[in-house]
Amino acid sequence: MAAAGERGPFWIWAKRQSAGRGRRGRAWRAGGEDLTATLLLPPHQRRPDATPSEVATLSFAACLAVADMVDALAPGAEVALKWPNDVLAQSRKIAGVLLESESQSPGAAGGVAWLAIGIGVNIASAPETDQLEEGAVPSIGLGALASKPVTPTTALAHLAAALERWIAVWAAQGFAGLREPWMARAARRDGAVAARLPRETVVGRFVDLDPDGALVLETPDGRRHISAADVFFP
Repeated sequence: MAAAGERGPFWIWAKRQSAGRGRRGRAWRAGGEDLTATLLLPPHQRRPDATPSEVATLSFAACLAVADMVDALAPGAEVALKWPNDVLAQSRKIAGVLLESESQSPGAAGGVAWLAIGIGVNIASAPETDQLEEGAVPSIGLGALASKPVTPTTALAHLAAALERWIAVWAAQGFAGLREPWMARAARRDGAVAARLPRETVVGRFVDLDPDGALVLETPDGRRHISAADVFFP
């Protein structure tokens, strides 16, 4: 739709997903009782001066919005955020976020023509443990945590409202407005994490996010700033 000229903002909700994908092209399947939705957004309307790397930090806004949604529908679910794009509840993965975008043509206003914020939330189902990668956290569904039945319609209504609030924070303050709220919910803060890079795995203590959203690890060889990696909990 974006390639055909649509810019949004609007939500696209898939009632059933059979060919979805997550980070690094991983398969992401969801049944009719789970939530798979994408917000198509023209970010330059909210923040005309935003660069592509600044627009990419909206993944933190999306994770914060999912956390707010889980808090509202399942109070006490012990929500935490796992860098870079996962949401946990009771130490299990409940949702994931994936951003896709396209740059503006040279000379056009704004650095990004369109942004798609894809969000998948487990509600009625979750991947079996034996289907997970080695070192990955197990999954859980929102329905197992909520005291009342949760439908994708209800979840999306809460999610959309929460994401609008966090996008407004980003538009006014940039990533600086998201950093501390995200860190307040960070999983394994001050604990050991392993960041798998294409040619190495870096193990260290998770101490911070830098001003660009990179993961900061304290290692025996000093601090490492990790811009992109798969993170596991050793």
